[in-house]
Amino acid sequence: MNVVVVESPAKAKTINKYLGAGYKVLASFGHVRDLPAKDGSVLPDQDFEMLWEVDGASAKRMKDIADAVKSSDGLFLATDPDREGEAISWHVLDMLNKKRVLNGKTVKRVVFNAITKKAVLDAMAEPRDIDVPLVDAYLARRALDYLVGFNLSPVLWRKLPGARSAGRVQSVALRLVCDRESEIERFISEEYWNLSALLKTPRGDEFEAKLVAANGKRLQARSIANGEEAGKLKALLEGASYVVDTVEAKPVKRNPGPPFTTSTLQQAASSKLGFSASRTMQVAQKLYEGFDIGGETVGLITYMRTDGVQMAPEAIDAARGAIVDQFGQRYLPEKARFYSTKAKNAQEAHEAIRPTDFNRSPDKVRQYLDADQLKLYDLIWKRGIASQMASAEIERTTAEITADNNGEKAGLRAVGSVIRFDGFIAAYTDQKEDGEQSDDGDEDGRLPEINARENLAKQKINSSQHFTEPPPRYSEASLIKKMEELGIGRPSTYAATLATLRDREYVIIDKRKLIPHSKGRLVTAFLESFFTKYVEYDFTADLEEKLDRISAGELNWKQVLRDFWQDFFAQIEDTKELRVTNVLDSLNESLAPLVFPKREDGSDPRICQVCGTGNLSLKLGKYGAFVGCSNYPECNYTRQLSSEGGAEAEGAALNEPKALGTDPVTGEELTLRSGRFGPYIQRGDGKDAKRASLPKGWRPEEIDYEKAMALISLPRDIGKHPESGKMISSGIGRYGPFLLHDGSYANLESVEDVFSIGLNRAVAVIADKASKGPAGRGRTAAAALKELGDHPDGGAITVRDGKYGPYVNWGKVNATLPKGTDPQALTVEEALVLIAAKAGKAPAAKGKPKAKAASAEAKATKAPAKAKATKAPAKAKATKAKAPAKKTKKSEE
Repeated sequence: MNVVVVESPAKAKTINKYLGAGYKVLASFGHVRDLPAKDGSVLPDQDFEMLWEVDGASAKRMKDIADAVKSSDGLFLATDPDREGEAISWHVLDMLNKKRVLNGKTVKRVVFNAITKKAVLDAMAEPRDIDVPLVDAYLARRALDYLVGFNLSPVLWRKLPGARSAGRVQSVALRLVCDRESEIERFISEEYWNLSALLKTPRGDEFEAKLVAANGKRLQARSIANGEEAGKLKALLEGASYVVDTVEAKPVKRNPGPPFTTSTLQQAASSKLGFSASRTMQVAQKLYEGFDIGGETVGLITYMRTDGVQMAPEAIDAARGAIVDQFGQRYLPEKARFYSTKAKNAQEAHEAIRPTDFNRSPDKVRQYLDADQLKLYDLIWKRGIASQMASAEIERTTAEITADNNGEKAGLRAVGSVIRFDGFIAAYTDQKEDGEQSDDGDEDGRLPEINARENLAKQKINSSQHFTEPPPRYSEASLIKKMEELGIGRPSTYAATLATLRDREYVIIDKRKLIPHSKGRLVTAFLESFFTKYVEYDFTADLEEKLDRISAGELNWKQVLRDFWQDFFAQIEDTKELRVTNVLDSLNESLAPLVFPKREDGSDPRICQVCGTGNLSLKLGKYGAFVGCSNYPECNYTRQLSSEGGAEAEGAALNEPKALGTDPVTGEELTLRSGRFGPYIQRGDGKDAKRASLPKGWRPEEIDYEKAMALISLPRDIGKHPESGKMISSGIGRYGPFLLHDGSYANLESVEDVFSIGLNRAVAVIADKASKGPAGRGRTAAAALKELGDHPDGGAITVRDGKYGPYVNWGKVNATLPKGTDPQALTVEEALVLIAAKAGKAPAAKGKPKAKAASAEAKATKAPAKAKATKAPAKAKATKAKAPAKKTKKSEE
């Protein structure tokens, strides 16, 4: 009997069926050990020795593996086919060697790119040894991320209170978002005009031609700068006669793009489906692990963490066969298409993401998939098959027209295109970001019949004013694309990096756009001022290239660490003498548009409007940065930085209390104010004044007397309960809007419900909460959102929604879902990891499946609240890294 180690229990069950009785397949549940979040996990003074920690759940799983290996003939390490998978195999082997259970047994590494019977059996027939350079690259990356996170983050805590962490890739990604915001703030809009003529052919067909030349000069884009110039050109066109100079019809071929990589899949899923990067990877993981189809569990797609764009020869042959079957012979090109990636530092070791069987069309698997799984599989299947289809054939027609007004001449051009043969477009078309044209080749439409030298009749001259617009904010998709272009990060890190920026509240997402929070802009400005090199794009990309060269066996991993640490440690040491006043002076200048937004009256935005003499400046408090007056304590004016970032949002901040009216009951004045914790309503003055913070989504400029009275009057009495006779009231608490009746609370869906809910609906909400029954100590049991199946040790596993958010329940164990996790997308394997982590009170990240595992950098930045940079890693009064289940105060309802 041979033992096979894979990562997830779902894979273990499937692969055991493929291999049969001679094999025992066990799951490692992702990583079996990790660097503990404490001082001394990486030791530069001991040539970067790394001290690993095994949590309780992983120790139990490793005991099971060791016990099985003792009585086995050999060991096959079959974890995922990437750097992380290679590292997990290395960890397992290293721990088994230390347990001395191998005793000369055969140990082999096998990798398969798809979970199908053929792929697994083929891999088992061609085992290899562990790829040591690939493991070295993992160790170097893990050590780098730890050293940066655990040494740079404490500097931020000491010099920039409120900042939460810094990271090797995270901070550079944040800089991209902040730099774009700065571009938008500095942007100066310019006026320009476009002119066109609506013309009619002798056959009565109308079409539009755009002005492209005047008085012998070619007009560049936006070269008509003002209305006066536009008016002169419009007059020329109004009085002109029109004749066609030339008409040229030219065939154009458009070729398909390659199959998906991790990056392009995340981009397309964002643009077409509205998925976040993390959601895309969650769904892709499930498609990879497979579904029971016809009595056999089959993976539907190949491995989804890759930057390779090529498909295996047998997959190309299968795709070509499917093209003929489903689209016809004409859609099959004479030769197969081969692609090479243009991404910087790409590794071609893996295939692109493709269906494991092109004959398994989306319609054939529809019954086995939920809505999101079907959408993503449909996208992957169509992109994969389109990559091997014939080119689209497009006829592009260009008509050049002369306008003549008594010797004054202008040139116009009309362009149209028509698809003569759709080719690959029959399967897949790209959807671009930020209003770019699609790639279907038909953006100009079809022109009517136009012949050279024929006269045209003028119908109408159109003149339109425009203004240049600033560059758009990044979306998740466009940020991933930019990171890939710059060579920052790797495919497996993009989703985790974006999740870290959201979790740290460095960026917020509004209408799918990434907006830097003021907290994120402060961190970026600090790092750019005092750690310039380490947030430079080229430096980060060069370091990624070195890591890739380590994996290729070209560089020594410890030498790369030595070179990095020498300069980085010196930079850390230099900040010891850095005074907070130096930091604030630097940030005041680099973030001037954010800290000192322009005022409508044109007055100096750096002078306090309350006292009129003090200078405004950034101040640092326990909860972060805010703007205050230099005349403190005589002038106690303070203002928070905008939580949304950007000068426009900051301009809405309140510089002084705004009177809204008088409370008719108390006679006290209602005012709208802004403090360091945000805008709020205040009734009266002094220490007894009542205050109410503005709920999330309420903008200060939209607050009127009625809204202020409604907010300051909370809690609101709705009416007496018809059964108990006790009052039902509504209010807004720490955990959101609620109803209160007889000492029990029930959540409301929105803030608006607090002010509008009637008695009948309030009674229904309370009854619904009560119907879920008690759950110990008077709590109300949360209803199951999803049934996941049975635990290996017996008992049902469910996903429930509690007062503090969704959580996994198994018996008496309740484990909160990590922030941002979709409860409906959670798999039983992911739930088992969270339950094991909660039960063992150990870091859940160590047992996470790959689909949910954070990057090494994200783990490293979970540093303790106090640390001191020394030659060794930061000395820290560290606690263990907390499992996701402990991110909230309570994890059960």
